[in-house]
Amino acid sequence: MNVIIPTAGLGTRLRPHTHTKPKPMVHVAGKPVLGHLLERLQVLPIDEMVFIIGHLGEHIEEYVRQNYSFRSHFIEQKELKGQAHAISLVKGLISGPTVILFVDTIFDADLTLLNRTDADGVIYVSPVEDPARFGVVIVEEGRVTRLVEKPSTPVSNLAVIGLYYIREVNDLFDAIDELIERNIQTKGEYYLADALQLLIDKGQTFIAESVTVWEDCGTPEALLQTNRYLLEHGQAQAPDHTNALIIQPVYIAPTATIINSVIGPYASIADGAVIRDAIIRDSIVSQGASIAGVLLEYSIIGDHARVKGDYERLNVGDSSVVQFG
Repeated sequence: MNVIIPTAGLGTRLRPHTHTKPKPMVHVAGKPVLGHLLERLQVLPIDEMVFIIGHLGEHIEEYVRQNYSFRSHFIEQKELKGQAHAISLVKGLISGPTVILFVDTIFDADLTLLNRTDADGVIYVSPVEDPARFGVVIVEEGRVTRLVEKPSTPVSNLAVIGLYYIREVNDLFDAIDELIERNIQTKGEYYLADALQLLIDKGQTFIAESVTVWEDCGTPEALLQTNRYLLEHGQAQAPDHTNALIIQPVYIAPTATIINSVIGPYASIADGAVIRDAIIRDSIVSQGASIAGVLLEYSIIGDHARVKGDYERLNVGDSSVVQFG
């Protein structure tokens, strides 16, 4: 089994945090978003892992090489021409069964299905109340017949979450070649959904499989919600702190320092962070940050940022300095 993970997007909705790190490296519940996703793939017999990198992609390569032993390749997408264009850069490097996973979402799903399905492809979906905000699939007689991007009129409530399986990835590469040759674009880009539609129109069998959990990581508000979910589902941990009140669930890294503070619920404190005389709840404090004399909630504090002063609600990027009073 191969895995392709496109990570070349600019992550503009998560700025200022993505000014200094790529979106998959933003921390949530104790590790980068990418780390949570790679954990979920470990049930698969992975042969080759391909990362399509772009903006600050060296951070992704360093993290993967330091923390994982699977065979990895890193390909730079120098022109952001869309999802399908990014995947086309992998042509010639891999063949056979392949998972494609985008890094905007945390999911829980039965991936072992991929070891036994005889379908040409699987598209993972989740029912939603407002399908106009998402790409959706139309399923007829157990098969996906159409993919529709953000339908203006309701045609399906099955939103595509960004996780796909292709039994023979070379077929997808051929479809992308055709897509680009015919200049089939959506909103000025080459979309994966359009390439998959070409395969479906040629008679390939795709099925839709529902996920049990779908949490977004694309905006600050969504990232905090995902932090809450992960802390409630196995990612909470906190060493003993004699001079702090810990209200679970929280994640506190072993090297974090907590002094005369209240932490939680739903707080994630990364390695090297120092919290003094503060109350922090429903927030993410990144590596090496220093927080003193404040109440923080619904806040994301970047790496090595310093916050000192009165109680505020903040969204502070890496290496920032914020001081009140």
